[in-house]
Amino acid sequence: MRRLARAADRAARGTAGATSRGGAPARRARILLDSDGGTSGAATPAASLPTIVKSRFVPSFVGAHSRSATAGLELLATAVLLLDGARRVVYANPAAENLFELSKKLLVGHRLQELFGETTDLSAAIDKAVEGGATYTEQELELAVNGKSKLHLTCTVSPVDARHAALLLEFRHIDQQLKIAREERLNEQQQANRELIRNLAHEIKNPLGGIRGAAQLLERELDRPQLIEYTQVVIGEADRLQTLVNRLLTPHRVPTFRRTNIHEILARVRSVVQAEFPQVAIICDFDISLPDFDADPEQLTQAALNIVRNAAQALEGTTANPQIRLTTRVARYVTLAKKRHRVALALSIEDNGPGIPDAIRDRIFYPLVSGREGGSGLGLTLAQAFIAQHGGAIECDSVPGRTVFTILLPLDPGVPRPAL
Repeated sequence: MRRLARAADRAARGTAGATSRGGAPARRARILLDSDGGTSGAATPAASLPTIVKSRFVPSFVGAHSRSATAGLELLATAVLLLDGARRVVYANPAAENLFELSKKLLVGHRLQELFGETTDLSAAIDKAVEGGATYTEQELELAVNGKSKLHLTCTVSPVDARHAALLLEFRHIDQQLKIAREERLNEQQQANRELIRNLAHEIKNPLGGIRGAAQLLERELDRPQLIEYTQVVIGEADRLQTLVNRLLTPHRVPTFRRTNIHEILARVRSVVQAEFPQVAIICDFDISLPDFDADPEQLTQAALNIVRNAAQALEGTTANPQIRLTTRVARYVTLAKKRHRVALALSIEDNGPGIPDAIRDRIFYPLVSGREGGSGLGLTLAQAFIAQHGGAIECDSVPGRTVFTILLPLDPGVPRPAL
């Protein structure tokens, strides 16, 4: 009882501020444990796990042998790791096993560097928590486990007082939040681009007619073939600019919705690209159970054709065995444009080319941005605009040797069409 009273007195006096990235204060989260593994007192709760969870269940993985004491952590959706003073993992809950795709046996006993490689941000977060003696949160963290694709996480580090543990790490997936933020950013950028392109196209289109007409009238007055050749150049360039302007204005056409079969569209796209690039193998992997849905087939055809043709052009002369794979699947419980859809179509267009250059990876959907010499930089812009008019989204994942564009379209019956 005397020990409990002393611990309670220390807890009442021992609150301290902790910092997280962005300067937001977080409350101190040190856990004070008895030598027998029981909780003797806790300071103010941390910003992450509830105090009741930390105070009751931290002892179980640092000395106690009662499984009932770990029930709370075992059921948490938050991935939790406990580290000792040497920063070796001494406990991992099932959520951590699922997140990192490693069993507890493969996690426990290993240092973080052995599991995740060199993780500067994670090490810095742990150092700050240890130096300040308080909770520290790293808002955006990338971790790769055993060469797998990187995980985008937020990590909260809390010092603990225990016999076999010094730090408690909590990890949360933020892929969904990043995806929503990216979609919002792209939608805002697309809206701004749309207005800019519309105004620019009209400003270019108006004088083009006058230039072409003047060149035609001048051509009639000339009797020397050498001079007529110059007027033909002017007329040809005016026609080329007119075609470009028409392409810029194409996304503003109101789509005509009717029942559409995605596999008929992809078969048409495949035949067109195969005829243009016979050396590229185009493999189809279709889920024939996908139903017909309301869409504008011309716009979807153009969107898919732009992406597949871009892939074929990227493969030309750069890959020994060029290959494009078209895959359709059902995606369930997908969030598109801030709306949750029970069922969606996932169309993946994958190639084994050199990948998208890092310099333009974040700008590939912007107009007039192209990674190919002589490219117009409009193919992906138009594709994104057409898919957005259907309430869908385009995602891109690219590394050298593998680039995947995924088109997501809602299939829910009765889903209202997006406002244009």
